[in-house]
Amino acid sequence: MQAPTKLKIRKKHLLALAGILTLGFILRLTILGPTKVQTVRVVKRDLAAQVYGNGTVEAKVVVNIASKITGRLAEVAVDQGDTVKRGQMLAKLDDTELQAQARQAGATAEKAAAAVALEQANLQKATANLLLAEKNSKRFSALAAKELVSIQEAEQYETAFLVAREEAARAAAALTAAGREKAATAAALAASRSRLSDGLILAPEDGIIIRRELEPGATVTAGLPIFLLADPETVWIKANVDESQLKPLAPGQSATITLRSAPGEKFPGQVARLAWESDRVTEELEVNVAFTPLLERFRLGEQAEVLIAAGARKDAPSIPSTALVNRGKQRGVWVVDNSRIRFQEVSTGIEDSSGMIEITAGLTGNEAIALTAPEKMSLLRDGQKVRIRK
Repeated sequence: MQAPTKLKIRKKHLLALAGILTLGFILRLTILGPTKVQTVRVVKRDLAAQVYGNGTVEAKVVVNIASKITGRLAEVAVDQGDTVKRGQMLAKLDDTELQAQARQAGATAEKAAAAVALEQANLQKATANLLLAEKNSKRFSALAAKELVSIQEAEQYETAFLVAREEAARAAAALTAAGREKAATAAALAASRSRLSDGLILAPEDGIIIRRELEPGATVTAGLPIFLLADPETVWIKANVDESQLKPLAPGQSATITLRSAPGEKFPGQVARLAWESDRVTEELEVNVAFTPLLERFRLGEQAEVLIAAGARKDAPSIPSTALVNRGKQRGVWVVDNSRIRFQEVSTGIEDSSGMIEITAGLTGNEAIALTAPEKMSLLRDGQKVRIRK
């Protein structure tokens, strides 16, 4: 009985050992074995670098159109999407009261003008009387000196002269006062007419009505927006670009714009300007890309994407960008030599949308460069043995 039992136990031990050896062999071939990699080589190809950005359709010139006075909105002549010209009437306030005020101011101004004319006539009459009184006073004073007339009669003419002089001064003062009154009523008339003209809401410039806030019958408050007007010539994409892609960007570069409302259509554009302050949270910079030619129909705030052509190279030595690894401040590739890898620092140039990147220094072009899954690339070490995947 003991021999068969020992035999069974020994057999179990052997089976367990065989299992362990098999598991070890499998682990060596898989997890513990050399990392499988593909190899790529430097190839020459044409590269076109493109910088990606996303943002919205915006306009540089957007104007809120409001009334200068308070009143009831009597008429609205335009609607959203309408193209308007500078000086075109957009809306009109009820001007019944303003018309009455303007007529009253006009009548007051006419009355003041008539008063000025009357005072001018009075001054002319007083001036003529003064001249006559002065002549009489001088003549009778001379006659009295020769005792041809009495001194009493000469004094009467002297008094008449003094009275005429005072009358002339009074007439001049009255004319001055009438002139000031006329100026005041003219200013009041101009103000009344200005308020009347303010009842017409005019387009301050050429553009497109983006939004209409109020309808006829609504009460308009001074300064409250009635329309939002945008200049179509200033419509562009306000795109956000990652700071890491900013170096090759410059105004004037061509771009391709895609709108969310037209996903299959590409619109030509051009970099108009770059902001000078990045967003400290998103680490992105605003880049304005203008449409070339201008976009005829647009919607402010619509989502958009841009691809900016940031440079091109002919026959550039290049490799897949996924073959690059970073070691601290160094950037390089893993070169395969005799089934082992070594780190080789490289300098890079432009990268195109296909994932190829230019190699400007560090490689001769004959090296076999290791390439594997991104999560494994960062785990590779100098001198590590690898297995080339066929």
